[in-house]
Amino acid sequence: MKSPITGKEMKLELELRELDFRKESFNVAYHFYLCEESGEQFTTTEIENLNMIQLYNQYRDKHNLPFPDEISGIRAKYGLPATKMSEILGFGVNSYRNYESGEVPSLANARLIQLANDPAKFKDLVELADNIDAEFKGKLLKKNDALIEEKEEKLFSFEFRDYLLGEYTADESSGYKKPSLTKLTEMVVFFSEVLQPWKVQLCKQLFYADFLMFKNTGFSMSGARYRAIDMGPVPNNFNSIFEFIENNEDIIIERTQFSNGVGEKFLGNPNRKFNAEIFSEMELKILKKVADKFKGLSTKKIIEYSHKEKAWIENEKERSIISYKDYGFMLNEI
Repeated sequence: MKSPITGKEMKLELELRELDFRKESFNVAYHFYLCEESGEQFTTTEIENLNMIQLYNQYRDKHNLPFPDEISGIRAKYGLPATKMSEILGFGVNSYRNYESGEVPSLANARLIQLANDPAKFKDLVELADNIDAEFKGKLLKKNDALIEEKEEKLFSFEFRDYLLGEYTADESSGYKKPSLTKLTEMVVFFSEVLQPWKVQLCKQLFYADFLMFKNTGFSMSGARYRAIDMGPVPNNFNSIFEFIENNEDIIIERTQFSNGVGEKFLGNPNRKFNAEIFSEMELKILKKVADKFKGLSTKKIIEYSHKEKAWIENEKERSIISYKDYGFMLNEI
């Protein structure tokens, strides 16, 4: 960005700054452009949005409020337009759509949205709604009863998903995204098809994709949590996750015996192609950027890159889960 004062290119700066929201204060990694000659600071709409997203995310996390993708996911589950969902919950017209777009709901509205996530409780809300016609209500209740039965049948799979990806909530350790095994699986498929990486390389590629997405948007890509170990950041429970993905025949793992152990190389399954449709344009660009960055690099070199990251340096000793909030904007090796 060029300075409106001097016309010269300005450098994007980053500093920890305290911002207020709803009478509470939070520290955010504040982005701004600095005109070195005048000392004036400038932001773009995109940069200001990134600053505010951080503020909203911390507020949501503190008060256990649903994040935008969770809100849109609840509505999608019932197949309702935003206006109809607003009517059932007693909100103003289009309120639900505004919440999906990033507006932070009041505590009262947030609790209603969270209640609606449970089909059994949503059934009560629908039955109480007197502003929707009887025929529509009957069809919605019928669909809702099917969802209640489906929830019981999928109980085990939900528990197993929680085991693989950890607590099924959006917070700073998940990049403020609800963990998605589906999304993480497709990321593994992508890198397996494009790079055929060894396991250690794949772990770093996933880390950089998720953290680079967070650096650009304030949200991770998959919601996966990463732990710092001796060879760099890795998805938590990565061995179990990769085994699960292999058993589902999403990828092929080629195992080779070396003098110091067994090496695992990840290959694409010819019968199972990468599904780009579940990713946004930004996410696809980031996946490609990470692939281009690490294409042809040795495992040793990729480990060296990750060891320069503050996210690894400050967490490796305790083998801690890495906070996206604290380290995502400090990513500097890509």
